[in-house]
Amino acid sequence: MATKRRGNGEGSVYQRNDGRWVAAVTIDGKQKFVYAKTRPAAQRRLREAQRLHEDGLPVVTSRQSVTDYLTDWLKIVESSVRYATFIRYQEYVRLHIIPKIGRIRLAKLTPQQVQDMYAACLSAGLSAQSVRHLHTVFHRALRQAIQLDLVARNVTDRVEPPRAEKAEMQTYSAVQVRAFLDAARGDRLEALYVLAVTTGMRQGELLGLRWQDLDLERRVLQVQVAMQRTKDGLQLAAPKTNAARRKLILGKAAVDALRQHRAKQNAERLQVGERWPDWDLVFANGVGKPITAGHLLRRSYEPLLLRANLPRLRFHCLRHTAGTLLAEKGVSIKVIQETLGHTRSAVTLDYYVHATENMQKHAAQAMEDVLSGS
Repeated sequence: MATKRRGNGEGSVYQRNDGRWVAAVTIDGKQKFVYAKTRPAAQRRLREAQRLHEDGLPVVTSRQSVTDYLTDWLKIVESSVRYATFIRYQEYVRLHIIPKIGRIRLAKLTPQQVQDMYAACLSAGLSAQSVRHLHTVFHRALRQAIQLDLVARNVTDRVEPPRAEKAEMQTYSAVQVRAFLDAARGDRLEALYVLAVTTGMRQGELLGLRWQDLDLERRVLQVQVAMQRTKDGLQLAAPKTNAARRKLILGKAAVDALRQHRAKQNAERLQVGERWPDWDLVFANGVGKPITAGHLLRRSYEPLLLRANLPRLRFHCLRHTAGTLLAEKGVSIKVIQETLGHTRSAVTLDYYVHATENMQKHAAQAMEDVLSGS
């Protein structure tokens, strides 16, 4: 007599030789097993598995904790993101998620527990923007858990991260930029700062710039690579987007500064001789090796701000400054977008071009002209 095969969603409960109780449920012709210490607990888990199946959700069989899963997830995701991004993921997971909800079973995690974690992070001093970033990372991790049939749903979909106020970008005025460049005159990295304020190049793009990317006769600079920190040290890598890979036309001030810089660097190369490495970097340290971001800030940029008696703004604010000054001079948003290497002009408008007092005065005068018929 043929053995009757169980139908989709049917199940059974039995005890193993080791004493554990097993609930077996048939899903799409395959059996899935969940375990419990007692028969009633196994029956409850069987009913839970059948309910999930009826709702069209995957049947969860894993007993691993949030810590177990996220530890494994970090190993998987490490090879798919940039090193700096992975370090941020790692910090969010190990400093904030695991200490607060790491012991909870992944399959039993609730939206309320996630919401409580966000509240605890805020109480501990983490900014609302950082908690939003944490939410994004956790959502990505749980999205993969769904694909692996480890959870039935992504609980972060039902949690509202805190609202973060948009930070007001800070920039230097044209007068302050001139004071900054005056302070940088004669500095070993003067050309770097001239490029920063005239082109809006990113810090990594400046530190990764190679002489082969420059044509000083034609005043052309090609952004092809950027310096990035990896687990193996500093490396040159392609930009994140196609828009970041761009051609810039240099002004006379930038070309003159670069020519002077090249002459000084050639003198340094002669002193170092064959020990000068073959990086072809425009902005290298005294022995031809890459300059770290920390070294640039502590040993050069911040002392220059102090010398120029300027507010201590982030290096990235030089990029904001470039976009704003170009807008003040009436340069179109499309050109500013291409100069800064943005994928969309909305990014340029929202984050890098700020309504300065001069622009507001121009707008007010334009409206006066309209009303007066001028």
